[in-house]
Amino acid sequence: MDFQNKSFYFGMAFGSSFSKFRVNQSELIYSEANGIKLVEGITKGGFNIHMVSNLKMGEYFDFRFNPGFSFMYRDLIFNDNTVKKLESVYFETPFGIRFKSMPYNDKRAFVIAGLKYGYDVSSNANSRRGENLIRVTPHDFQWEVGVGMQFYYPFFIFSPEIKVGRGLNNSLIYNRTLPESRAIDQISTQVFTITFNFEG
Repeated sequence: MDFQNKSFYFGMAFGSSFSKFRVNQSELIYSEANGIKLVEGITKGGFNIHMVSNLKMGEYFDFRFNPGFSFMYRDLIFNDNTVKKLESVYFETPFGIRFKSMPYNDKRAFVIAGLKYGYDVSSNANSRRGENLIRVTPHDFQWEVGVGMQFYYPFFIFSPEIKVGRGLNNSLIYNRTLPESRAIDQISTQVFTITFNFEG
């Protein structure tokens, strides 16, 4: 099948991710005697599964829309010994533009860039135990950039890619009664993803 001449096609994507919170410590961490001197994000592994929809825009450009689910684990460590675990299940709607090289021996390299919105369906934002938790907003906006390769086979296209993403919004829901929350000014998501796309 001549996939390079198809204007629109679908597929599935499976991947592994490594994510963490980028932390901006609050100025209060230096002035309040709450025993917290350091807050850092810990990189944790996760996985994702997405649908693939691809619209060809000329010979070298594609528009990509890949809705799906991402399972993330992002921990925060306080004073090198206390860990707060944060687990999320995001329904994501990534939009991207992909630029492809000229084909060579049924292969093409590409770069991709775009934006992604995610909603955490397992968010603790409204938890009844919220006064004792680091709470984060269920909404997450990110930019993404990546590179990859297309390999054309008779019945499908195999496209491995790697991407990095960075959150655009502050995910922290501030809680002035919780010392761990007062120690943080902003947190945002940082993600490295390896994805295997099967399209056709």
